[in-house]
Amino acid sequence: MNVAPKTLRQLSDVEAAGLATAEQRAALEKVAAQYAIAITPSIEGLIDRADPHDPIARQFVPDAAELTTVPQERADPIGDDAHSPLPGIVHRYPDRVLLKLTHVCAVYCRFCFRREMVGPGAEPLTAQQRDAALGYIAAHPEIWEVIFTGGDPLVLSPRRIKEVMTRLAAIDHVKVVRVHTRVPVAEPSRITPALVKALKIKGKATYVVLHANHARELTDAAREACDRFIDSGIPMLSQSVLLNGVNDDPQTLGALMRKLVECRIKPYYLHHGDLAPGTSHLRTSIDRGQDLMRALRGRYSGLCQPEYVLDIPGGHGKSPIGPNYLAPDGAGGWRVEDFNGASHCYPPKT
Repeated sequence: MNVAPKTLRQLSDVEAAGLATAEQRAALEKVAAQYAIAITPSIEGLIDRADPHDPIARQFVPDAAELTTVPQERADPIGDDAHSPLPGIVHRYPDRVLLKLTHVCAVYCRFCFRREMVGPGAEPLTAQQRDAALGYIAAHPEIWEVIFTGGDPLVLSPRRIKEVMTRLAAIDHVKVVRVHTRVPVAEPSRITPALVKALKIKGKATYVVLHANHARELTDAAREACDRFIDSGIPMLSQSVLLNGVNDDPQTLGALMRKLVECRIKPYYLHHGDLAPGTSHLRTSIDRGQDLMRALRGRYSGLCQPEYVLDIPGGHGKSPIGPNYLAPDGAGGWRVEDFNGASHCYPPKT
């Protein structure tokens, strides 16, 4: 009798799958006691056990390096708490709010900026808290967009998602619903026709934003899951995190962006790594990120260009931090740099 593969949730599961050794156990037990583990069969199947630097394993397999923290790191690195007027709501920008329905994910990324808040022990919103959050949205007419985040909202049942979408449908000033998720990559079988249908409501535009960091994550099954959204009329964007040893070279990052576009997913954000505890081994420098963006410009299609952003610690929001190609020339004009690094006058000298 064949036993269906299961998500690896315990350190013993990770060891049994050949993704950690008994010699690592003492250190990894400390990591597992602090940060949740979940590696779905879809993700486990992508890991090359022969490669000690495998970019998929680096994102999901616990690492003793997570026990090392630096002074700049913080439990709430992007300042959600400072803009959370009630449970489940983050209202940082005037025209949009985050709606955090759950704190559970299909997989737990080792670099997650909410790693102190997510995991199996984290409680979802109660019915009363969910009502209060939706009441807050209804009471603030400046809210044009609601962004489902968490945790991963698509771990919820289609019935639960439909209930919330139906409530949002009755709020006239909400015009856009955006869903941020890793589920199409981590557990593509969850993207059923019922779930897709639950996300579509009359009079609102729904967008799905896929989190993917390496081209290998976009398997045939993941692409079929995304096709279900796109073919139903739900556009897709992507967000990625720039990660040391995962996608921090031009060829790997460019391959990811091309693969997303081939899947009809428009690259949206490339996030600089947040200052989450125990993640310094995965962060790059901003200089490195800017160099990578320069490498993409002109060498990869305009469709493949994400916006490189930093979420400013303390709750001050995202700012673009890509390279600058324009500078005053000191004579009332400009010097503009092309993708080969050559500088040109604008307007041209006559």
